Amino acid sequence: MIGEGHKQLTHIFCGNLIDGSGGPVQNRILIRIERGVIDSLDEIASREQLPSETVDLSDFTVLPGLIDCHVHLLMTGSSDSVLRRSQLNYSFEEAIPIITRHLSAQAFHGIIALRDGGDYGGYALRFKREVLSKSSIHTSINCAGRAWRAHGRYGSLIGRAPDNNLSLAQAIAADTDHPDHIKIVNSGINSLTEFGKETRPQFTIEELTQAVKIAGQLGLKTMVHANGRIPVHIAASAGCSSIEHGYFMGEDNLKLLADSGIYWIPTAYPMKAYAEQARKGSREADIAAQNLDYQLEQIRLARRIGVPVAIGTDCGSLGVEHGNSFSEELQLFIEAGFTLPEVVRLATVSAANLLGIGHEFGELRVGGPATFIALQGGPSQLLKSLKSSPVKVYIRGRQFG
Repeated sequence: MIGEGHKQLTHIFCGNLIDGSGGPVQNRILIRIERGVIDSLDEIASREQLPSETVDLSDFTVLPGLIDCHVHLLMTGSSDSVLRRSQLNYSFEEAIPIITRHLSAQAFHGIIALRDGGDYGGYALRFKREVLSKSSIHTSINCAGRAWRAHGRYGSLIGRAPDNNLSLAQAIAADTDHPDHIKIVNSGINSLTEFGKETRPQFTIEELTQAVKIAGQLGLKTMVHANGRIPVHIAASAGCSSIEHGYFMGEDNLKLLADSGIYWIPTAYPMKAYAEQARKGSREADIAAQNLDYQLEQIRLARRIGVPVAIGTDCGSLGVEHGNSFSEELQLFIEAGFTLPEVVRLATVSAANLLGIGHEFGELRVGGPATFIALQGGPSQLLKSLKSSPVKVYIRGRQFG
């Protein structure tokens, strides 16, 4: 996020406030900020009650800054086949402007924190350490570096397999990349030619259990790519921190996630994007649409039984553009039965809790950081505004962008 001003804000009057708790929309709220922290949140009956020099956001909806829990900063959502092939061989120097552009797109759409799921060169992690602090970008980034996969299995674009003489756990322990979290691939990708086809797991329950244990000893959470009943069951039984995608996992696994407190990142929009990218009437388009419908049913069930859920877009997948796809993912959750305040909670408080950054991001509350975004219009316009309108960003009371 590029700073346009660094004036310390004291009072902000917002016409609508969605605080991230999942509760109802609040109206005509005065936010008092002291030293970057929310000092009070008060409903104001009359504008005459407003202090002098109050920032007027009466025509805006204010909500916590958004968090995307599953992105690939190196990868593009473009359908350009030449561009998609070229991203398989980038050097780090070539990756820098691409990652910068993707982060700028995220910031434009109000995403102020994200979790990267890995790339073959560990470039996003290297960018965070070598470039981010020297740039004008203020997005908080958690990076997996390079993901882990089994030999000969899916995942070469986002990671690597352990050396032949090392187990997965040993490889994690010996890794000198020192990532922010561990990403493990435990299945293949969804079939676009056979509905519901499941791939075999990449690792055994013993291998994943030891990997999760080692990661925990290093103070790291584990995000596991897993589709299908057996791959998801293995990952959840091993005690991973989150299941990524989770297509066709089934009701028993959803109950296991709910009982275990394991987060689920459904990444529903990629299937809609695939259906739109494929030739109309083709088998691929039809299967992608069926995959999406099944995933929405799983999301509905997850809401009913209390599965911890957070929002992730898997941007970088075909048709899933950085930043621009976030509102699309939110819209699908609303179609699955979540209310707007509930969806905001998944995209803010739940995501912050999963990433372990709740002290800096999340619910707008007294005593918490004054970090939020403001979008033109009322709550009914929020998703449209998020996709197309400039977003005002405030980090600890200072406006950026």
